[in-house]
Amino acid sequence: MTEDAVDRLARQRLAQDEVRITGPRRRDLGLRSVGAEFWRHPSPWLISAFLALAVVGRLVVGGGSWWEVLIPVALVALFPVIEWVIHVGILHWRPRRVAGLEVDSLLARKHREHHADPRDLPLVFIPWPVLTWLLPAYVVVALLAVPSRPAAWSLLVSVYGLKLGYEWTHYLIHSDYRPRTGLYRAVWRNHRLHHYKNEHYWFTVTSAGTADRLFGTYPDPETVATSPTAKNLHGAG
Repeated sequence: MTEDAVDRLARQRLAQDEVRITGPRRRDLGLRSVGAEFWRHPSPWLISAFLALAVVGRLVVGGGSWWEVLIPVALVALFPVIEWVIHVGILHWRPRRVAGLEVDSLLARKHREHHADPRDLPLVFIPWPVLTWLLPAYVVVALLAVPSRPAAWSLLVSVYGLKLGYEWTHYLIHSDYRPRTGLYRAVWRNHRLHHYKNEHYWFTVTSAGTADRLFGTYPDPETVATSPTAKNLHGAG
């Protein structure tokens, strides 16, 4: 078999796999089209505004030490674990009653809606009412918890940068942009298996096979049964 034939077969199998996982409704849009849609939602603007303020704050404070470069490096290294813990512990929170009161956050409710219709783009983003208090809260925590002002602002730049990267990656996966590279294809497939195959596995969004391997939620998809509650978390609907 020639190299061109192998390439055509690989593309054919990828297309078949995509249809099997997500259904035939997807279109093939370019980055320019999906990027324009990204900026029509409030979350990217809110995060970008705080990222810009954090950059300005870091420049105004000035100074700093060489070891501040370790802050973004450490956050990038830890981010898959952070992402996994938030996804499992907060977004997949099962509503329950505590002292007679129902405990069920807005994030958990919106995430259940997101699972019910993964193609509803507004539900892909972090809810803006949550960001209106969460983004300023990062500033307070950083300035109180980090003794060095330059390091605190460097931390904020890193946090907001990662959050914007998360929003873009999550949005891109749920958009009609098809994978062009092997790395993004792995991330794309990992998250779509979580939505369309079984919601109890594949919890990372911006990476594939990282924290899920660590916590035992990265099985061979062929060995996992398709969940009847992937679009109805906890079977609550």
